[in-house]
Amino acid sequence: MKILVSAYHCEPDKGSELAVGWSWVLQLAKSHDVFVITETGWRKAIEQNLTQNPVPRLTFTYVELPSWALFWEKGRLGFEAHHYLWQVLAYFAGRRMHKKIGFDVVHHITLGRYWTPSLLSLLPVPFVWGPVGGGESAPASFWPTFSLRGKVFELLRDLARRMGECDPLVRVTARRAAVAVATTEQTAARLRILGARRVVVHPQFGMTPQERYFFAGLGTRRAAPFRLISMGRLLPWKGFHLGLMAFARLQQSHPDSEYWIINNGIEIGHLKRLARTLGVEAKVTFWGKLPTIQDVYGKLAECDVVVHPALHEAFGVACLESLASGRPVICLDLGGPGLQVREGTGFKAATATPEAAIADLAAAMVKLASDRDLCLRMGRAAQRSVEEHFDWDRKGEFIAQVYEEAQRRWYADKNPKSEYRLETAGS
Repeated sequence: MKILVSAYHCEPDKGSELAVGWSWVLQLAKSHDVFVITETGWRKAIEQNLTQNPVPRLTFTYVELPSWALFWEKGRLGFEAHHYLWQVLAYFAGRRMHKKIGFDVVHHITLGRYWTPSLLSLLPVPFVWGPVGGGESAPASFWPTFSLRGKVFELLRDLARRMGECDPLVRVTARRAAVAVATTEQTAARLRILGARRVVVHPQFGMTPQERYFFAGLGTRRAAPFRLISMGRLLPWKGFHLGLMAFARLQQSHPDSEYWIINNGIEIGHLKRLARTLGVEAKVTFWGKLPTIQDVYGKLAECDVVVHPALHEAFGVACLESLASGRPVICLDLGGPGLQVREGTGFKAATATPEAAIADLAAAMVKLASDRDLCLRMGRAAQRSVEEHFDWDRKGEFIAQVYEEAQRRWYADKNPKSEYRLETAGS
């Protein structure tokens, strides 16, 4: 097929949303002729990478805002304005390309959030939206555990989502999607409310065999002391305050255990004060933001178990990397991490109340600290799970089926009396 991809964020050798865009287009180009519209800021890195590693079926078009609008790139509100205007220009670029090429499917990948529209959905082509996330929310009972800054953050995030849901173009995007792909059930529910007729749930990210081999190479660890690690921006919703409170309980039975926290963020001061209040300051190390991602992986190799207590996360790449490295993951039974951590690969804490979550997190820490062989068994099971459920080639097979279904549904909408329309009415 000839696929037009919308990927505002798309850059090689990066993490987060940039990695999502880049990884998806590489996978799609294995089976299709892929034409990607992306932001011009990634051009240098993309062209350098493709010069060294050519991908014959992959073509990039770069959309740049006029010079008078570039100041919008600064600040959060500026970013939103920049992205919205970029969507308008991307639509016109896509329309010109469609007249010349004639696409079979349009696929929006990034930004991967359900409350931001994709104007390329307006093209007269079957449209696939996602995987998109953002419908995940911290349970209301956890709000009292946030710092004041955390409460403000959650309020503003909820406000932004509700404003996005009121955007007519977001609702048009949902209704025009022949198939919408959600990262979690929570986002799937929001997509249906917006009018998406066909929604499937599928993880946002995956791993290549080479990436799995790299993380497996970090090896396992049996040395003392038992050491936990959390990796990620220190933001309120990451839930590291819950990890600290659980670790304080672990200290009661395993006083030699340690807890490492990697990265910086607005919660750093709050978390350090909490560690002092809990009396575990001497056993908690805040490493800050390390110079390179390889330094982060080096710290991961020195730890036994990963604590990833995010309260709302569409996926969580750090969680997947931890499983691939053979480390059991302790998380909350929420969002993307709750889908990644399967039975036998880690522990998922209940989220009825903060107290229940902290108790479950602490119980999991104690169990693993008391049985290092269990750590190793769970770690091996985690690696097998990543290979089985998060392999990029399997994701390629999944999206191929999505494309075929999108074409059938789009054709059925154009031909109401078709046999396919009769078979799928109401589905």
